[in-house]
Amino acid sequence: MVTFYRRLPKFDYVRPESIDEALSILGDKRKGKFKVYAGGTDVFPKLKSRAIKAPELLVDLNGIRGLGYIRYDKKRGLRIGALATIYSVAHSATVEERFPILSQAARMIASTQVQNRGTIAGNICSAVPSADSAPALLVLGAKLLCVSNKGGRTIEIEAFFKGPEKTALRSNELLKEIQVPDMPGNSNGVYIKLSPRSRMDLAVVGVAAIVGVEEGIFKEIRIGLGAVAPSPIRAKKAEAVLYGERVDQGAIMRAARVASEESRPIDDHRASAQYRRMMVEVLVKRAIHGALSN
Repeated sequence: MVTFYRRLPKFDYVRPESIDEALSILGDKRKGKFKVYAGGTDVFPKLKSRAIKAPELLVDLNGIRGLGYIRYDKKRGLRIGALATIYSVAHSATVEERFPILSQAARMIASTQVQNRGTIAGNICSAVPSADSAPALLVLGAKLLCVSNKGGRTIEIEAFFKGPEKTALRSNELLKEIQVPDMPGNSNGVYIKLSPRSRMDLAVVGVAAIVGVEEGIFKEIRIGLGAVAPSPIRAKKAEAVLYGERVDQGAIMRAARVASEESRPIDDHRASAQYRRMMVEVLVKRAIHGALSN
């Protein structure tokens, strides 16, 4: 199938130079309908293909200095600024060492060109069910610092997703920072993506798992699922099957089946709902075994 892209529709454009200036624009209802972007890897193709209606004002955040940071300290954990690119997160030595599951997920997002332009914050704010960073951030227990000209608030990432391309972000707010606490002690994590062309395609199914074992008993188990529900989700019933149980193939298989039952996939051009459920079961088993073997 050949896709013909039209020229960009008409809209006004502004590039604020500070976060205060950006928040002032977002808080001014006289500005009309606006669209905020950082990398633009999602919004521009949609504007060209007319998948979304052109805004009256396009707000480019790239003029704001100091938001591309990746910082870590033992007290506050990992902090990722709104303009930190996917590539910088994927290849950060700190992320690779302390949060390898996030590095794995970031490396699976699209092409190198897109990774160098797109941002992790943008991947979250797009709120597509197949966002690769979402399952990893879910099992890591990430929090999102959202700011407006009236102040700031922190949102648990599980509460951030409200449906396909819908978030808890208010119209006058920006996602300023992603906050990730340290991984639980003696735990390992794995992200697995199923897609026809590996990272070049959207995930048909994405599974993230963090596993911690003490004396042969599951003491930590978190399972995140992508592309199999209206939003990325935690498979909490499957987690409950394993928590406190001895590491055993039978228990892992039961948990994988429960995770499959928790998923709510749809039929679309990329896969059937039935296939997705089957692959959730397969990939959850693989992710748990992968985390156990790390």
